[in-house]
Amino acid sequence: QVQLVESGGRLVQAGGSLRLSCAASGRTFSNDAMGWFRQAPGKEREFVAGISWRGSSTYYGDSVKGRFTISRDNAKNTVYLQMNSLKPEDTAVYYCAANSKSRWTMSRNAVDYWGQGTQVTVSS
Repeated sequence: QVQLVESGGRLVQAGGSLRLSCAASGRTFSNDAMGWFRQAPGKEREFVAGISWRGSSTYYGDSVKGRFTISRDNAKNTVYLQMNSLKPEDTAVYYCAANSKSRWTMSRNAVDYWGQGTQVTVSS
């Protein structure tokens, strides 16, 4: 069974940092573009960050540029999201995603696999 399992979400104060992890199982994702999305209550799921298959290319949503960093360890079949300078508007459920059709690009419509999500809450 193919699974993406996120972890690391919790309550944190504004200005703080968190590191999310996404552990993949059931198949190797080392040839897939991977990414993170988030969804706040009452809002659509939005793109946060993406990374190419070997990690040489990373890209971010405008709202997180300069604060979040995506990385991956293919030997561990794991993707990370380092979140710094957190703001209350970063509060959301964060989802890991994989695009098995591309080694380079990630978009919401291209996702083949979703994780179950991890809650991040940033208090002011």
